[in-house]
Amino acid sequence: MPTTPATAASSASNGTGTQEPIMLELVDESGNTIGTAEKLSAHQAPGQLHRAFSVFLFDEQGRLLIQQRALGKYHSPGVWSNTCCGHPYPGESPFAAAARRTHEELGLSPSLMAEAGTVRYNHPDPDSGLVEQEYNHLFVGLAQARLRPDPDEVGDTAFVTPQELAKLHAEAPFSAWFMTVLDAARPAIRELTGEGAGW
Repeated sequence: MPTTPATAASSASNGTGTQEPIMLELVDESGNTIGTAEKLSAHQAPGQLHRAFSVFLFDEQGRLLIQQRALGKYHSPGVWSNTCCGHPYPGESPFAAAARRTHEELGLSPSLMAEAGTVRYNHPDPDSGLVEQEYNHLFVGLAQARLRPDPDEVGDTAFVTPQELAKLHAEAPFSAWFMTVLDAARPAIRELTGEGAGW
């Protein structure tokens, strides 16, 4: 099979020179695990409902850390999104996966990270033709250390106020799921940052 950015991104080396597919956890509408699927196939239309996570980290001033996805990513390259998002490995807890990927992508270990509920959505991506059928676990916390982004994952980062986010959102492309996960996390975000932060 020819290697494309999508097929390359759906595999990971096991250290022996061969490639093994990245597997995701399939779930039912209540979030119960019902099986596994290879990452790319789970995102091909019409999509298979799978477990995911989204992280929202804030600085001491209550500004949200957002990232611009690297241009080399096969799904939604170059768009802005929340601090970190991804998929737990089968059997991995969403909390552990969220902490792991935040460190892998941003070189940052979140402080006071807490669960912020779940949200289920179906978001097709018109540019790639891929579909996000996700049962998403939300987390909020603080970013209290210097960022060391992995350039293969992250093109840029910014800390933004609600007003700055609204302006950027009107001018630049964002991930299809961004507003859905942000709105679902807002109650926990307000609890973390306080009413004065404006979230």
